[in-house]
Amino acid sequence: MIILAKKSTMEPAFNKILKRDLDTILPYLENLSSSTAKRSILKARLEEMYAQNYECFGVFLDSKLVGTFGLWFMTRHYAGRSCELDHIYLEQAYRSQGLGKKLFKFVEAYAQSKNCEALELNSYVENFASHKFFMNEAYILRGYHFLKKL
Repeated sequence: MIILAKKSTMEPAFNKILKRDLDTILPYLENLSSSTAKRSILKARLEEMYAQNYECFGVFLDSKLVGTFGLWFMTRHYAGRSCELDHIYLEQAYRSQGLGKKLFKFVEAYAQSKNCEALELNSYVENFASHKFFMNEAYILRGYHFLKKL
């Protein structure tokens, strides 16, 4: 018998990445970012983020790290207590298999458990696939994110 495709029934685990283990996600941030920042700079920035209401998670399948995302918690005048998703990254081999939907379901439940009233995120302008995904997850476009490097 030949099996052409086998649907994975593995359930993902979304586990916190502690500050002491942040080296494990640096390769994902390098892949995600168009920045040319050195790994040492990315690491220093992440270390600082941990002191700013930031939590980092790894996406694990069968104990294998296959992605990462971060969550920022804050109160916004226009949205109330908010959770902002940051640096969402899944390895290419694990995309378009429903993992993103499970990740967002987890984030929504986690944010609600922390009494958040809204979820927010930014997406690179050229990342059209993510825009479609976010809109399918009931996110709406509310503005533009501007950046000026100093």
